[in-house]
Amino acid sequence: MSAQNTLANLALALADGSIEVVDLTAPLGPDTPVLYLPPDFAKNTPSFKMHEISAYDQNGPWWAWGWMELGEHTGTHFDAPSHWVSGKDLPENTTDTVPVGNFVAPVAVIDCAADVAKDPDFLLTAERVKAWEAEHGEIKSGTWVVLRSDWYHRNTSTEAFLNADENGPHTPGPSVDCVEYLVAKGALGFGSECVGTDAGAAATFNPPFPAHNLLLGVGRYGLASLTNLDKLPPTGAMLVVAPLKIVGGTGSPVRAFAIVPRR
Repeated sequence: MSAQNTLANLALALADGSIEVVDLTAPLGPDTPVLYLPPDFAKNTPSFKMHEISAYDQNGPWWAWGWMELGEHTGTHFDAPSHWVSGKDLPENTTDTVPVGNFVAPVAVIDCAADVAKDPDFLLTAERVKAWEAEHGEIKSGTWVVLRSDWYHRNTSTEAFLNADENGPHTPGPSVDCVEYLVAKGALGFGSECVGTDAGAAATFNPPFPAHNLLLGVGRYGLASLTNLDKLPPTGAMLVVAPLKIVGGTGSPVRAFAIVPRR
């Protein structure tokens, strides 16, 4: 089948509803949860703010617009390799230099929602990924791997979403050996429904924050605060995620969505 026919068939499938587009993006607004850093660090990401320029008034009688105040890694967002020290010297490591072909890729969805419901500190291990592959097929190089935890249902409040106590945050994520395995498989990146790609306890791992340290260190990517992963099949969907082309950007809020065969 020619590429032209493939695109024509895609258009027809979208039109007749045999494939659908699933939004994987959380709303971006003043109530969007942001990551809080340990007190040893001076700055935290500011909350999202929209500042009005005009609203059909004396500042602009026929138009409404505003300017935004937000961090690069706010809401549903993309982590470029330059976000972490391990990836700071890599080529094509910022949002304006990432090859545009990497913004459309297959996605493998590993469902751990039942495990996370029992244990918010759940870790996805290499062994669990291999068991998933035994059932659904090998994860191919260039595939996004995302952890379905159903955590996005907590995004109604910052406290529930961050789930922190005096011992720190309690959120699921990948183990060190899991990330090492994904790197070896050539995964394009790792995605999570939590505020970041790493588990809440990842500061204590060796190395710390493996999803950031190991994946970004070899030029792969991260996606955080995804939603609706429960609406995707384990395989067969295409993930589309394009960060803003910020010069030197370490990341960007995104509108992420998946093209999915209708069940």
